[in-house]
Amino acid sequence: MSSSSGTSHGRPPLHAVQVLGGGSVGSGAHVRSLAAGLVARGLRVTVCAAGGTEERYGFTEAGASFTPLPGGTDALLVAAIRAATADADVVHAHGLRWGLLAALALRGRSTPLVLTWHRRVRAAGARAHVVRLMERRAVRTAAVVLGATPDLVDQARARGARDARLTPVGLPGAEGAAPVGAEPDGDVPRDKVLAELGVLGRPLLLAVGRLEPDQGYGPLLDAARSWRRLVPEPLLVVAGEGPERPSLQRRIEEEGLPVRLVGRRDDVPQLVAAADVVILPSRWEGRAVLAQEAFRVGVPLVATAVGGVPDLVGDAAELVPYGDASALACAVSRVLVDSRRRGELVAAGRRMGAGWPSEDDAVAHVLSVYDELWG
Repeated sequence: MSSSSGTSHGRPPLHAVQVLGGGSVGSGAHVRSLAAGLVARGLRVTVCAAGGTEERYGFTEAGASFTPLPGGTDALLVAAIRAATADADVVHAHGLRWGLLAALALRGRSTPLVLTWHRRVRAAGARAHVVRLMERRAVRTAAVVLGATPDLVDQARARGARDARLTPVGLPGAEGAAPVGAEPDGDVPRDKVLAELGVLGRPLLLAVGRLEPDQGYGPLLDAARSWRRLVPEPLLVVAGEGPERPSLQRRIEEEGLPVRLVGRRDDVPQLVAAADVVILPSRWEGRAVLAQEAFRVGVPLVATAVGGVPDLVGDAAELVPYGDASALACAVSRVLVDSRRRGELVAAGRRMGAGWPSEDDAVAHVLSVYDELWG
């Protein structure tokens, strides 16, 4: 089979089943992009995921079939995946848990399993031991493990993967990106976005992500205290929901911090394009979609030097240690007050982004793996 077609020697098209589960923002968008690219190359694609993911990502609009997964026990999920993969030529699971469930569903079959490891799972105490066991079982059952970052590839090998490789992950919609100064996607004027957020006449700082431990929002609020001294005072807008929202909101109110929690948003690209600085304060990130989006629209980025971030951004962002509120505050302040530095970061981000893999590169790489396993 060639890497440009889903058929070979008169055989029917290869049937690739993508097992996604609930789908985070990054993995869901990746699978949608992957499905569209594989269908365009002649493959038959089925996405097997929680029901709500079809509404968010539109897999069927990309040409794939969609099989909703039921709620309930792992046994029910395994049975559903087994039924959905009955005639699959290759099963591609996204995430460790779904790799394990897919492996159980494929017991007794010769169908090869590909596992994409999108992000690291952090845990402490007894749960850390459980996570290590899960990692070992997941990577050892896969024919090929595709890691989104070099450290995930190294970890897969350390856990006993037979074949672990770095996989390119393109930013969906990056081709044909608008130039610096263009309006955000959807033709929403920047002033309108800023007015809706209540930040006209002051800088907008933006962070996006689930409000949960390890996302770095504690140190981010610590840093926000120092930004009250800047003139004009910037407003930090945090888009996302999660279990830490009540405690974060309480801190914001008690300390009088220039921060707004705006909940989950469907207009994140517009928010990014309207921002003066994008902040990524997490304990770990892979190929962070937020960083890629910031570079795409020409917005300076301040991020923690963790996971795949340094390899992704190079010298095109201000990088700080995770949890260092002082370093984070200083880096953001420096970018805000130094117009020359802002310009350098934007230009470097454009250059860096031009060298990132495209969606087409990501699809071609995955298809080459399928070729090896199916051929």
